[in-house]
Amino acid sequence: MCRSLDHPNDKLVETILAAEAARRNGARSITLIAPYLCYMRQDIAFNPGEAISQRIVGEWLADRFDAVVTVDPHLHRVATLAEAVPAASAVALSAAALFGAYLQEREPDALLVGPDEESAQWLAAATRDHPFETAVCRKLRRGDRDVSIDIPDVALTGRSVVLVDDMASTGATLAVAARRCLERGAATVDVLVVHGLFVGDAVADLRRAGVRHVWSTDSVLHPTNALPLAPLLASAMPRPGASGIVAPQGGT
Repeated sequence: MCRSLDHPNDKLVETILAAEAARRNGARSITLIAPYLCYMRQDIAFNPGEAISQRIVGEWLADRFDAVVTVDPHLHRVATLAEAVPAASAVALSAAALFGAYLQEREPDALLVGPDEESAQWLAAATRDHPFETAVCRKLRRGDRDVSIDIPDVALTGRSVVLVDDMASTGATLAVAARRCLERGAATVDVLVVHGLFVGDAVADLRRAGVRHVWSTDSVLHPTNALPLAPLLASAMPRPGASGIVAPQGGT
């Protein structure tokens, strides 16, 4: 079963119903391929009494699917997808390796900038086979749309900058980072993300901040989609004669 779980409140119910129907009609093994896996961001109760959505949804999925395959789940305090989704097989692929090849064709001299410390892992994967120069910002978040960004001490004047991250929701962090890069003399600023949720006017806000191009994978269908994930997802499927899910190099 393949379904990306953006807009999850509707899709989760439909996905669980489909899995139950398949099982009751004789399916011996069911795999969920969810390029975007919802509710992974809340892994603790930030306030007393809050539901820990990662744990709850992970257990729902593990109860109904023998294997779950996703791309760059937003995991903070757990090391592997299996800790969040305790299915028999839980595979987390990374799309960041696709970034380097994509940018090598379009912006071969770009400086790749991560808007916060967490983005360093995607920069590292994107540059593993393509030696771009990189820099990582420091972020202070006060609210969903209230963030400040410290740009590292790197020459930006006249440079083509690409902001790289795993996810864009409101786009506030990326917008602030774009403005700061342009203030420091960057010639252009583009954005490349794995999961383009782009809530509300997020893309328009990025344009107003001076962003030239916005690119995303097709984990969430959106006009900014530029990188197809089908080949990456196919690489995790069982080969003829094999059993179980195969995690390609870079998967966990």
